[in-house]
Amino acid sequence: MLSKKQARAFFLGGTVVTFLIFIGLTIYSFSKAQDQSNDEEITEAVVRGKDLWEANNCMGCHTVLGEGAYYAPELTKVIDRRGAGYVTAVLMTPVSWEPNGRKMVAYGFSKEEANDLIAFFEWIGKIDLNGFDRVVSPLSKDEN
Repeated sequence: MLSKKQARAFFLGGTVVTFLIFIGLTIYSFSKAQDQSNDEEITEAVVRGKDLWEANNCMGCHTVLGEGAYYAPELTKVIDRRGAGYVTAVLMTPVSWEPNGRKMVAYGFSKEEANDLIAFFEWIGKIDLNGFDRVVSPLSKDEN
């Protein structure tokens, strides 16, 4: 059994050691070597693509990095799975697109807008996912 003085010293010592470990791990996690954001590759096209993504509420149906709705396929690695040409064609089509009974609105993006969205998808696809190379929504089992 510890005396009050020993218990206080044990508590304060443990608190200080734990606090120092916490600060060390925080500094380590914010170091450049641990950066997984891919932020050095953000271009104006990527920013415009993200703006289009948000302005058209694409997240209302799709997910990126696991965030969003599960109505339509996950798009984090869509360029790797489908290719830029396929995605561009889907984005620029003037008619509604209905794969597997799910309907995608025909946005009819211009070539420049489609290229900006492709740049955004390519940038998202290069983010380090800690080994989770393929994020798939439950409804996109048909995706390769």
